[in-house]
Amino acid sequence: MKNEGESSERPDNTAFTQQRLPAWQPILSAGIVIPGFLIIGLAFIGIGIGLFLTSQTIQVLEGPVFFYYGLSNYYQNFRKYGVSTDYYQLSGDTQYFKSPQDSCSPYSYDSQNKPIVPCGAIANSFFNDTFELYQIINGTKKLVPLDGKGIAWWTDYNIKYRNPTLVNGSLANAFDGTSKPLNWPRPAYELDLTDQNNNGFLNQDFLVWMRRAALPQFRKLYRRITEGDYAAGLPAGNYSLTVHYNYQVLNFDGQKKIIFSNVSWMGGKNDFLGIAYLVVGSLCVVMSVVMLIVYAKFKFSEDDV
Repeated sequence: MKNEGESSERPDNTAFTQQRLPAWQPILSAGIVIPGFLIIGLAFIGIGIGLFLTSQTIQVLEGPVFFYYGLSNYYQNFRKYGVSTDYYQLSGDTQYFKSPQDSCSPYSYDSQNKPIVPCGAIANSFFNDTFELYQIINGTKKLVPLDGKGIAWWTDYNIKYRNPTLVNGSLANAFDGTSKPLNWPRPAYELDLTDQNNNGFLNQDFLVWMRRAALPQFRKLYRRITEGDYAAGLPAGNYSLTVHYNYQVLNFDGQKKIIFSNVSWMGGKNDFLGIAYLVVGSLCVVMSVVMLIVYAKFKFSEDDV
């Protein structure tokens, strides 16, 4: 005899609770897979050609001009380097100013055992070369204005990174009891001596550097040339670039370079995306041909499947 309690716990006799709902399972036959791979491959190749040709048409020294610095043989994607930071510090939490996270080691404390802010290998390796561009007109140097505002990602500047709360109206006081990164010439609150709003963790150049590159050869935005006589681009002529050399690259066999470029609908000059589409599209086409050959040679009837 069935227990009354057992009957009450039994699920309702419906198609949903008894798992009798109709289901559809696609059968991936050769007639679907082979054309599918071919269509996807051709689509990717078309997109890749468009991206690659667009990248190739980006010309140097047309307005507006973007000024980049480039580094090679530099692995910002190395895992131990990538985790060597303290995002609690960088969000303005002063509690972590006194006790940096272990992930920052060995860039957590200086030789006097004072906590380093910002700590970690990424911040410590901050690129600090500076540049001045001049146009030579009748033997006289004319300074080309370089705009460093808004070069960082909006999300980094407005959401991800925050400065600590001012102490007695001073950002410097918020860093009391801490030390600057070992390779920095000045502490974070003095990164920009001309614009006090461009200091601390919201310094534009610092934010650009903290967004790590995926490949060992990369470029990062340094400035934009968008003002005055150069709003429409750099006029033809002679130019002089002054480099204040601070960043050492010889110890890791690296190289530095500068790039002047404009942008297109797909961003700056970058052949990688177009090449990636071409490679994937070509592989899809090759796979469709291989599957067609295998299917033609070892064709099975529907009854054998």
